[in-house]
Amino acid sequence: MEIRQLRQFAAVADTLHFGRAAQRLNMTQPPLSQSIQALERELGSALFIRTKRSVSLSPFGIAWLAHVRVALAGVDALPETAHRLITGTAGRLSLSFVSTADYSLLPLLVRHFSTLYPEVEITLTEATSDVQITLLQEGSAHAGIIIAPKDEALPAVLTYRRLLREKLVAAVPEDWITTGRLFPGAHGLAPQQVIEAPLIIFPQPMAPSFYDLVLGYYRAHGAEPRIAQPAIQMQTIISLVSAGLGLALVPASLRHLARTGVRYLDLQGDAPVLETGLAWRRDETAPVLARLLDVAADIQHSSL
Repeated sequence: MEIRQLRQFAAVADTLHFGRAAQRLNMTQPPLSQSIQALERELGSALFIRTKRSVSLSPFGIAWLAHVRVALAGVDALPETAHRLITGTAGRLSLSFVSTADYSLLPLLVRHFSTLYPEVEITLTEATSDVQITLLQEGSAHAGIIIAPKDEALPAVLTYRRLLREKLVAAVPEDWITTGRLFPGAHGLAPQQVIEAPLIIFPQPMAPSFYDLVLGYYRAHGAEPRIAQPAIQMQTIISLVSAGLGLALVPASLRHLARTGVRYLDLQGDAPVLETGLAWRRDETAPVLARLLDVAADIQHSSL
């Protein structure tokens, strides 16, 4: 069975006349009749009821015609589909992200991208930066939103673009304030109050850059953190804060994660700044990635 035969069948079905259908197809009637007969033999059933005066569709021909029209429409759309795939306006984009991005970069990036390229299917995977780097090296994701690597220490096969820099704030149990355990000043929480409290934080191996940023804050004030509990998801960290197990230093965008029993406080003085950006393979040529990088560049220059 060939596409040509399907178009011939549709032409005869439209005209119910082999002569007029042949004219539409720019061919003579005998080859058209022979082609339709060959198609009927292959299908094992007649497509048309023929008399000396008329041609009509058989019950099978009527039922099959709808499927043929769908198939032909799909074939006709293939060149445009190919163009969209080549230009990255259709296809599939695999994007991984750290949990902190869920409250800052991710919604903005996905919303803008989906608005511009609605025919691209986005597959999202939440993972820590170390896991994402492995995925990217393996080619299992097109790009990843990661916390900036320390000293730009990415594997040579990857490249990185900064998208967002934001100060850390303290997420503290609400009852620490209501009971008087903490006395935040007008300009936020004093360093001494931070370093004296138990800390909830990402494990160092899974988020080394974030861990080192927090550790640097403590050491800048002559202290080492007293880690009460490590946790690998930002939502879990905030839940543990609400349970009163300790405080956490988190990106300012986490204020969007409202949780009963948690208060977000600015840090007095120079607060640490967390950088988040996009990483991808240098040799990745997927057109959808090029479109994502265009959108990311727009976001980078917007006021986040």
